[in-house]
Amino acid sequence: MTTGWKGVFPAVTTQFNEDLSVDLSATQRVQDALVNDGVNGLIVMGTCGENNSLDPDEKRTILKAAVEVVNGRVPVVTGVSEFDTRRAVAYARDAEKLGADGLMLLPAMVYVPKPEELIAHFRTVAEATSLPIMLYNNPPAYRVNIGVDVLKVLADVPNIKAVKESAPDPRRFTDLINAFGDRFDIFAGLDDVALEGLMLGAKGWVSGLTSAFPEESVQLIAAAERGDWEEARRIYRWFMPLLHLDAEHDLVQSIKLAEQIMGRGSERVRMPRLPLSGARRTEVTAMVEKAAATRPSKLGKAA
Repeated sequence: MTTGWKGVFPAVTTQFNEDLSVDLSATQRVQDALVNDGVNGLIVMGTCGENNSLDPDEKRTILKAAVEVVNGRVPVVTGVSEFDTRRAVAYARDAEKLGADGLMLLPAMVYVPKPEELIAHFRTVAEATSLPIMLYNNPPAYRVNIGVDVLKVLADVPNIKAVKESAPDPRRFTDLINAFGDRFDIFAGLDDVALEGLMLGAKGWVSGLTSAFPEESVQLIAAAERGDWEEARRIYRWFMPLLHLDAEHDLVQSIKLAEQIMGRGSERVRMPRLPLSGARRTEVTAMVEKAAATRPSKLGKAA
């Protein structure tokens, strides 16, 4: 029943030109660089990819370009974040035709569903495609919880195979594994609860800050996989000030600014988002520069 997905899957950013049109070649460069740095998969057009700031045609063009540049080296999973089920079904079908390896399926945007509505949305999209699906649970952001009760009803849907768990409570990992065993592949979805998730049995990590610091993210996953918790904690403690940014309202701007400082992309975002400014920009810049000056991949493994 499982996907075989594991490791770190960065939620890659969408790059824009100065006029805020999609910069397709720059977006492909970001994607290619992350794969070359050793990530295990890509999430295209999640929150960090500014999914809901993109036109329908842009989404399909970006996905097609991602599939082309990745060229089968790692799985390409695309966010399905639409305002209603009809549009989610249409995008899921198109994503399969365009060569996506999987879907990260969100609740319908804006409307806060009742449990039976959430179940119907997920089931309807899943039935429209043969692609494996990762459900995205983020109660603080989307005001609805994909609880154990919802997942029990959906456990008979064969292509719902994974859950990205972004609730800030690490007890969720144990609750899900106790309830379902290995029925679902569990991914940590909140950067500053990632190591806790991995220690408690998550198979992978959907990450925002990996876009700026992929080497350390890959090293963190590798240390966890071999049970070297001392090394994993060393990297995680270094990373934590930046990882907290993933839980903030301005995570997209912060992550894109970090990418720009590290020479990996541009901070341009589409309105209503605006690039960081003032004291917040100074604060995040200082955090990234400090992390860059003390990064574990450059200082070596602890003795």
